[in-house]
Amino acid sequence: MSQSPMATKASEPSPPALRFDVVAGLTAAAVVLPKAMAYATVAGLPVAVGLYTAFIPMVIYALLGSSRVLSVSTSTTLAILAGTQLGLVVPDGDPAKLITATATLTALVGAMLVLARLLRLGFVANFISVPVLTGFKAGIGLVIVLDQVPKLLGIHITKQGFFLDVVSIVHHIPETSLMTLAVAAATFAVLIGMERLWPHSPAPLVAVGGAIAAAWFFGLQMLGVSLVGLIPQGFPSLTLPDASLIEQLLPGALGIALMSFTETIAAGRAFARPGDPPVDANRELIATGAGNLAGALFGAMPSGGGTSQTAVVRAAGGQSQKASLVTAGTAVATMLLLAPILGLLPYATLAAVVIVYSVGLIQPAEFGAIRKVRTMEFRWALIACAGVLVFGTLKGIVVAIIVSLIGLASQTAHPRVYVIGRKRGADVLRPLSPEHPDDETFEGLLILRPEGRLFFVNAQYVADQVRALVAQYKPRVMVVDMSRVPDIEFSALQMLIEGEKRWADRGLVCWVAGMNPGVLEVVRASGFDQALGRERLLFNAREAIARYQAMQAAGGTPPATS
Repeated sequence: MSQSPMATKASEPSPPALRFDVVAGLTAAAVVLPKAMAYATVAGLPVAVGLYTAFIPMVIYALLGSSRVLSVSTSTTLAILAGTQLGLVVPDGDPAKLITATATLTALVGAMLVLARLLRLGFVANFISVPVLTGFKAGIGLVIVLDQVPKLLGIHITKQGFFLDVVSIVHHIPETSLMTLAVAAATFAVLIGMERLWPHSPAPLVAVGGAIAAAWFFGLQMLGVSLVGLIPQGFPSLTLPDASLIEQLLPGALGIALMSFTETIAAGRAFARPGDPPVDANRELIATGAGNLAGALFGAMPSGGGTSQTAVVRAAGGQSQKASLVTAGTAVATMLLLAPILGLLPYATLAAVVIVYSVGLIQPAEFGAIRKVRTMEFRWALIACAGVLVFGTLKGIVVAIIVSLIGLASQTAHPRVYVIGRKRGADVLRPLSPEHPDDETFEGLLILRPEGRLFFVNAQYVADQVRALVAQYKPRVMVVDMSRVPDIEFSALQMLIEGEKRWADRGLVCWVAGMNPGVLEVVRASGFDQALGRERLLFNAREAIARYQAMQAAGGTPPATS
């Protein structure tokens, strides 16, 4: 059915909305383009690669993505990961080999994201917990900052790992170029000053423009300041991936794809407003995957959604992906018209830009907040951070995932079993706690509430807790409150059945209460419901208390078996 003219008109953006998108796109370009060029240097690539990455992937995402305002190019995390992998494949830094390796790496990242979409693996982004991701990003931030320090000082070191690089930088400090350091200091002053006075202002553009002007006017290259040099003018040439590099690049591409997707989802959800359509994880996979595949053919490095640049789009009033199309158009104009001028840009300025917008990855306040809630998860964050510093960025991803999975296994393997009491004077059941010393219990009645899915990994742990609590309270009737158990696996169910038989032999009556329909179906399929009988299968723990009190009032003793 065709739309009515009124419906079509209503679906089109109004002139004011379009104006907002144009302004937001231009504002974002002033921030995104200088940062993209800086991130290219982080990866050990020519600055032009940053411009290419702010063009093709951004256009593709604007057409396919589910977020209205997400801005896609590269990021500090993706840049350092890509640079690490490219350094392993092209250790000599040969420009031609780097371009081919970059195309291959980016294509692999895109292919993995598309494959993940076909397999509906959007949930994989949840495999890294927030505390672990906090630690991982902090480690990445420290690596990036340290990597830029030699450029700030105008010195050269041989990279050997984080801690050895620290020692090497300290040894080379006497070789510092004072003029290079002055350029870096001036850039820091502009960036930090403008960000504090005018948040979301085009501070990187001002810093870059000022540095280029200074390089031209004062002849900074003659004074020992390293410049970017020649930047190819025009559109990027077609670059085909090299199949012979796939085996070498595949492990790194997997980690980069995971981080690209994780950052994209996080940024998209962070800036979604109540009226916006939900961010679809599987749609994000196809959008970022296609963006990387297309970008690979035109010299782009791995890309994904960026939090800081998306914040600029939102702050400037952006309302749709038309803002990203404006930003991409500005990148094209820069490639065609401004490339010769950008060659005058000092590397020290780019390094300062990278540091200013990378230190945000290091969040001591988040570490403090995690520590206040759970010490164990704070330790996970520290381990993830140390993993990046000790083993490197790519292996650090593996460490982060392993730590997250160990944390998950630890939580699922050790579910709590609570002793339930009733709030005095109210019909409220809750776990006994020193905070509620007046909660009442019932002599001879023990209500136990396990929490979480019960399966073969944690069944014995739960059984041990139950055994210890029975020995402590010595009840005549034990109620197993299953209201917080979403599912029970065969091994755990068998342990419950066998435990009930042992308790009955010792004269302890077992009641089961609060089963959801799924758990009840499993219990019925096993025949355990018949062994218990209707008298010992109760709707909830409140019914168990009422029945027990009624039996006590009648002077009866519950039988051990039905």
